[in-house]
Amino acid sequence: MIKGIFKVLIGDELLTYSEYDEIPLHFDNLIQFAPEIPPEPHTEEQHEWIESLPEYMNELMSREQK
Repeated sequence: MIKGIFKVLIGDELLTYSEYDEIPLHFDNLIQFAPEIPPEPHTEEQHEWIESLPEYMNELMSREQK
């Protein structure tokens, strides 16, 4: 589960979510993608997870209704 601050725009409404899985499947624009990063020092597993975050952001951007 990815926690953080995730903001999306649907129409004129700015919605904020604290968990990635709560974000709707469709929205107008991704406004903020700010996942919580664990404090340093990072384990190898944490480094791999951090490096995967762009994939999650790209997936959200693909949900944008343009």
